[in-house]
Amino acid sequence: MKLNVRICKILVVDNHICGWGDPVKKFKEIDINEINENVFKLIGKDWMLVTAEKEGQVNAMTASWGGLGVIWSRNVAYVVIRPQRYTKEFIDGSDTLSLSFYDEAYRNKLNYLGSVSGRDEDKLAKAGLTRVDCDGVPYFDEAKLVLICRKLYAQEYKPECFIDKSLDGKYYPDKDYHTMYIVEIVKALIEK
Repeated sequence: MKLNVRICKILVVDNHICGWGDPVKKFKEIDINEINENVFKLIGKDWMLVTAEKEGQVNAMTASWGGLGVIWSRNVAYVVIRPQRYTKEFIDGSDTLSLSFYDEAYRNKLNYLGSVSGRDEDKLAKAGLTRVDCDGVPYFDEAKLVLICRKLYAQEYKPECFIDKSLDGKYYPDKDYHTMYIVEIVKALIEK
């Protein structure tokens, strides 16, 4: 029997214990206003991983729908998750989650993580990403940008709320409506 042994390291970001795993990049916390990325490209074209932990287990999914902005006088992100996605159980089971963004070199891994379910296999292990944590919120060491988030609001899309009714038929023929989560960005990390 082959054992998978990981050497643990602790990363300290601005006096916060932020992780385990090997190897660990040096991340630094930045003010959210220092993020110099086109969010339409970052989310819609480059994609992101939405990651959460529930009962000691972690799951992540690739997403290309969402956004960043300000609501309730807070810097927020919003993400939408379909009910059949396994990661939704993790998001619903936690008060926190991370959104992480990667260089183009990770496109195949992001594609894989978006096409298989963690219900069926240990997709995170197969993807070969290194889990680290910041204030108890999981993300991956290979990221170039990480947003540590706290849930503020969740609501399922409803067919009667569509003003443009064509969207309902086009994106929800099976009536598997997304839940939208609005999350406060409590910390932004970038690789040094």
